[in-house]
Amino acid sequence: MHDDIREPYLPTKSKPSKEESPFLTPEAVAAKDSTKTSISEPSDLVINMGDEENMKKKHETSSGSKRTLLGRSSNVKTGKHKFFHLSKKTWLISGGVFIIILILAGGLTYMAIRHKPVTLTISQKAPKQTAKPTVVSSTVASTLTGLQVAPSANKLPITALMIENTPQARPQSGLSQAGVVFEALTEGGITRFMALFQDQLPTYVGPVRSARPYFIDWALGFDAPYAHVGGSPQALSEIQTLNVKNMDYLDYPSYFTRISSRPAPHNVYTSIPGLNSLESSLGWTSSNFSGWPRKPDAPSAHPTVTSINLNLSYSTYNVSYAYDSASNSYDRSEGGVPQIDANTSKQLSPKVVIAMVVPWSQGALDTSGAYYSVYQDTGSGEAYIFQDGTVTIGQWNKASVSAPLEFTTSGGLPIKLDAGQTWITAVANSGEVSY
Repeated sequence: MHDDIREPYLPTKSKPSKEESPFLTPEAVAAKDSTKTSISEPSDLVINMGDEENMKKKHETSSGSKRTLLGRSSNVKTGKHKFFHLSKKTWLISGGVFIIILILAGGLTYMAIRHKPVTLTISQKAPKQTAKPTVVSSTVASTLTGLQVAPSANKLPITALMIENTPQARPQSGLSQAGVVFEALTEGGITRFMALFQDQLPTYVGPVRSARPYFIDWALGFDAPYAHVGGSPQALSEIQTLNVKNMDYLDYPSYFTRISSRPAPHNVYTSIPGLNSLESSLGWTSSNFSGWPRKPDAPSAHPTVTSINLNLSYSTYNVSYAYDSASNSYDRSEGGVPQIDANTSKQLSPKVVIAMVVPWSQGALDTSGAYYSVYQDTGSGEAYIFQDGTVTIGQWNKASVSAPLEFTTSGGLPIKLDAGQTWITAVANSGEVSY
């Protein structure tokens, strides 16, 4: 521990004997001290500082002698300043350990330097990581048709519009743009349509005709404002008692127009945007109803129904459909000729055709002597659903005049319809349907 500390020493007066070791161990010193009771003169191993100076003047020793003297005096212990030094063996062990520590330290330092992590500086900027934007669809499924439409269009109210179907009214305008069309008899074997509009907004629709109670009941199931020109006594009474959202030409003539190219009463027309404006002014900004369940088109690889015939009264009003597999829709003809939309000059071609058997009877006479039609439009009855080149025979259900119209299987499960226009015809019995 105290290798750096050196006691002052002097050269001895006489040389040590040859037998005496140049180094004395602590045990030898202790043994020697114990045999002496007093010291009459300086020990051979104790050096007087003054004598050392005298000797330096008298004797010039070689550098080797001085090194020997220093080596011997390093082990000298005098008085109460005795230092006990390590043995040769201990020195060797300590030196070995020290060397090993140096080797290990050097090795660790080398490894640390050799294996020091290298930080690379990339000059090219890494691409900026940005969170993937949430994909928000710009369209929604129309509650009325199941087709994809703008969300704002799907929030518009359903507009129900009565459209005439006499030969003088053909070709009608705007029927191809309706989401749903109802067809039924009025008087004298003449049929009439009620078209429901929402996402498509034709600016020229007609000719517009009068109201009938069964059409009102079907419109109520869609919570639809109802546009017409007058109506039968029973229809006008029902409009009052059922709080129908009424848009009668007689009350709001500025939202309708009479064209000069057709004679009255076949010349009243309107526009759906104009009726939407009237609805908004009356506070009817939306329609609360449940749409029919929908499914993706699934045209049959081997269509079983390629033609449909509905014998409603006589040839002028009888209807036929031809299935078009390319468009998976049904081209409509009436009176033996294709039925055309005057706005588009194209044949009407609904995606789904439904014939529902609704009990029919004659009602009161009108002013011309013809009987009004009476339909039992609440309850349930047989329904033929034509789509994808096939037919499903199920049921129609309507719990009340204001309840929605539903189509189910014979087991009561909802029948899913293809998205697109649905054309619904009321027939008096199943014998009027053939395919």
